[in-house]
Amino acid sequence: MLQFRPARGEFPWELTEEGLVRITVPKFESSFGKSFCQFIRKGDTFTANLDKIGSAVWKHCDGRRTVKEILAILKKEFPKEQNIDQRLFLFLQQMGQLNYLYY
Repeated sequence: MLQFRPARGEFPWELTEEGLVRITVPKFESSFGKSFCQFIRKGDTFTANLDKIGSAVWKHCDGRRTVKEILAILKKEFPKEQNIDQRLFLFLQQMGQLNYLYY
């Protein structure tokens, strides 16, 4: 896993004033789902707000850096955080399952 090179999916994202990542994710991929949202006058996207560690990981998932390199960056940025490696692996697993990241 340490040699994998995670890359962000094609989702619009931005940084908040606090430097945290905010990802805009579509609720549906089908045109029917999007049309349904329009019909009931609801947005067809939702916002995923990441915490400071998730934001740092997201910014570095560019498809070039390995998981090992990202872990080294996190250890420098968050030296007092416990179990940073486990948090990274869990985050990557969850984001992969949601198809927000790919390898």
